[in-house]
Amino acid sequence: MARLLDPLVFSRGPEMKNRFMLAPLTNSQSFEDGTLSPEELHWLVMRAVGGFGLTMTCAAHVQPNGKGFSGQLGIWSDKHIEGLTRLSNAIHKRSSVAIVQLHHAGMRSPPDIIGEVPVCPSVDMETGSRALETSEVHDVVTDFVEAAYRAQISGFDGVELHGAHGYLLCQFFSAETNRRQDEFGGGIEGRYRILFEIIRGIRERCRPDFQVGVRLSPERFGMKLAETMQVAELLMITGDIDFLDMSLWDVFKEPAERGFGESLIECFTCLERGNTKLGVAGQIQTPEHAERVMDQGVDWVMLGRAAILHHDFPNRYKANTRFEPVTVPVSRSYLEAEGLSEAFIQYMEGWEGFVEGEHG
Repeated sequence: MARLLDPLVFSRGPEMKNRFMLAPLTNSQSFEDGTLSPEELHWLVMRAVGGFGLTMTCAAHVQPNGKGFSGQLGIWSDKHIEGLTRLSNAIHKRSSVAIVQLHHAGMRSPPDIIGEVPVCPSVDMETGSRALETSEVHDVVTDFVEAAYRAQISGFDGVELHGAHGYLLCQFFSAETNRRQDEFGGGIEGRYRILFEIIRGIRERCRPDFQVGVRLSPERFGMKLAETMQVAELLMITGDIDFLDMSLWDVFKEPAERGFGESLIECFTCLERGNTKLGVAGQIQTPEHAERVMDQGVDWVMLGRAAILHHDFPNRYKANTRFEPVTVPVSRSYLEAEGLSEAFIQYMEGWEGFVEGEHG
């Protein structure tokens, strides 16, 4: 059984020095034009210094109208390359694999932020989103591919495609939000076509050792567990991606749908993987949690909240596998010491019970 401090070798690109990945965390720290800010650089590099084997950016939007939150990192223009290059270089100096998560918020793009009506696979009355024309879907594919190439130019080892949590790619996957009649709708093959075309495009556009990962979430936002399992296995056995990131909300939860056994994580560890590495995210907060997840048969773990609270979680674990993480709520000064800017701390105040004080 692979352990948390063992290196992890992928089919392509550099190996991870351990099994800890930094989750792609919304933090609202970049400039409004999507260029990298000193605060975002500091936050991410601090995690690389803290020992994460792979350091992943927040979701970086691939089109201007795909912006999902204020202060989001961008990768839709060449003007972003200079900052991204500084970031990849700084991460690599700390012996961490550098990955950009590629994202488009779709109907979850706030109109007041993007300055136009948001887009969706089909018309969505609740959000006022309009349906993408077929030619525009092909443009989305192209822009994801070009964003991946931009990441390569910037020195990153690879990208992760954000196909989870109800954002644009996930909106295509769901039969609830995708009612299209063209080749990007209908059955499972049509609804997931956009993802496979993006992957194929990246493989053609980028160098052979460029890493590609995919994030999926199996529940909520109209996702059906059986379909997600089917696509997850296909993604892994084709060998076109290097890692699959399953965001399970809570790695120890039961499936919401009946008939799938007692553990959601087992729905994916039981699948054929080929040479693809499988990891999970969702409420992994302590060394014990991380070890329990590894014992379930995954290849790596992804830390979000735990990485906010301890930039050096991997290094702490290496020094003491039974270290006890701090408990929330924590003070603003504590979060400042952990590399969070004022904008990030304000965002975290929206998490109930996380920050001491008014919102704690």
